[in-house]
Amino acid sequence: MLIRFGDIQNAENVFQSIKNKNIITYATMMKAYVQNQMSEKALDLFEQIELNLNNAAYTIVFNACAELADDRAMKIGEKLLDEMPENLRNDNVVLTSAIHMLMKFGDIQSAQKLFQSIQKKDIVTYGAMMK
Repeated sequence: MLIRFGDIQNAENVFQSIKNKNIITYATMMKAYVQNQMSEKALDLFEQIELNLNNAAYTIVFNACAELADDRAMKIGEKLLDEMPENLRNDNVVLTSAIHMLMKFGDIQSAQKLFQSIQKKDIVTYGAMMK
């Protein structure tokens, strides 16, 4: 609720008060940062995570990297994509966000290679390649 209204300060306070954070907690806070054009903070938080990422977390981090498209974001995004577990390489949402990120980086060749690896493409996947 706080995130929807852009109340990042109170969302951060709630996040900090949570003693046993899980990947959903982290992903929610990272998403809040990305939605409020604070992708640097999203990547700062990502670098603190010592848990296995889920598909939502991958998507959020790829989106943060795409928004920034600077040296740091490129290093994080490319490393994350390289280390992504095999089970997520069939997730169209994750792959589409990775394609979008690569296109923002200007790495059309890698984006095209990833696009071609997708078995069941949808309109969103095609859209990511056209941006």
